[in-house]
Amino acid sequence: MRISDISKLAWGQIKRRKVVTGLCMVGISIGCAAIIVALSIGDSAQSYSEREMNSRLKMDEITVTPNSGVSVRGGGAKASKTGDNINTGKLTRQKLDIIKGLKHVTAAAPFQELGDAQMLTIDNKVTDIQIVGTDLDLLTQYGNTFKQGGPSDQPGTIILSYGATLGLMDLETQKTLFEQLNSDPYNTKLMEQFNSLNGLSAAMYQQQIELQAEDFNSETSRTYRSSTFRVVGVLNKPKGTSDEMIQSDKKVYVSLETAVRLNEELHLNVGTVGEEGIFNTVTVKVDKTENLTKVEGLVKRLTLNASTNLFQKKELEKTFAMLKRVALGIGVFILIIASISIIVAMTMSTHQRRRQIGIMKVLGANMGQIRNMFITESALLGLLGGMVGIGFSYLIVSGINKLVGGSIGGAETGGSLVILIPLSTIPVGIIFAILTGVLSGIYPAISASRTNALTAIKRD
Repeated sequence: MRISDISKLAWGQIKRRKVVTGLCMVGISIGCAAIIVALSIGDSAQSYSEREMNSRLKMDEITVTPNSGVSVRGGGAKASKTGDNINTGKLTRQKLDIIKGLKHVTAAAPFQELGDAQMLTIDNKVTDIQIVGTDLDLLTQYGNTFKQGGPSDQPGTIILSYGATLGLMDLETQKTLFEQLNSDPYNTKLMEQFNSLNGLSAAMYQQQIELQAEDFNSETSRTYRSSTFRVVGVLNKPKGTSDEMIQSDKKVYVSLETAVRLNEELHLNVGTVGEEGIFNTVTVKVDKTENLTKVEGLVKRLTLNASTNLFQKKELEKTFAMLKRVALGIGVFILIIASISIIVAMTMSTHQRRRQIGIMKVLGANMGQIRNMFITESALLGLLGGMVGIGFSYLIVSGINKLVGGSIGGAETGGSLVILIPLSTIPVGIIFAILTGVLSGIYPAISASRTNALTAIKRD
């Protein structure tokens, strides 16, 4: 018998026994759909989590700081001449230029953190902010976009983050609220009032502001106030964040020259700010996260400290890999249950078709051909069940997206979670379905091939 003849006989039996075929296909299709849906949910959730992490944790950035652990050795005329030993662990302008020239680096800029201060407007409204000195022209290279204005070369200008425009209150209101909250911290109405005021946005573009900082190290706890600055730019709210999340991210960006001036005016005592060509922090932007480790290694060779958030991505991958294995195990378990139904159905079919098997043997069919016919029949059942399972998986995923997809994420978080079925999961489901059918048909096939032809014809 040719393979085509065996396939026609198997297909004829499947069409003839509609009830048994339907029951076997239901079990296989459920198992196949479970595998495809589970893998699809795992892949989609992992992609969504990586996007969120990259948006919030800046997975494509490296934070470079001086290596204070490098000891200064040597000396003498040679060391004094070159100065290499003194600047070995420092983050210098020369090292910054080297980092900018590294392959895969798209941007590298110093971010001098001067510390915390208060921002005062001309109408006596105040909010707490953090002062950062940087190259203002490179802010857009780090995922920032301007809501209003832009960087300026004029002296006495600053740029505000979106969070710095939220929660400005007059001094009297702020003082009263803090006193009331300290005396009654569990008052829900006070908390609602505070949160409401803290979320109000103020029009700060082109406004005049001053900065003040308190020196807690001095005995008199003196307060220092800066000269007047003009707001020439306001950044947009970062993608993936809501107003509630951004309220604590209040930054004032100033040029490196202005940072030196503020360090003196506010007595912030940030040592490296006053040193020419020396920085305390540099943020390096890399083109792809795959190149992050390579660039990090090159930066460390400059005797600098470099840190990334890449370890969180690796932990996330481990977690989702484990979840995928669990989901795959559930799908395989369902297929095992389905295989039992196939074994039972095929065994009953063998008993019912003893006369047919006997006649085939009398006509010259050997044991291998009988086995192949039953295994082919089982494989076809698996294939049909797998194809139906693919259809089920698309229906299930569509239902999940309608029910819960829109509730996870959304406009404020830069996009909601949408479950997609990767094309790579479809062959996996089909293969498991066919294997289930083939393995389930082995025992009935062997049993059928051992049927005695004469005995089967006589009994029927």
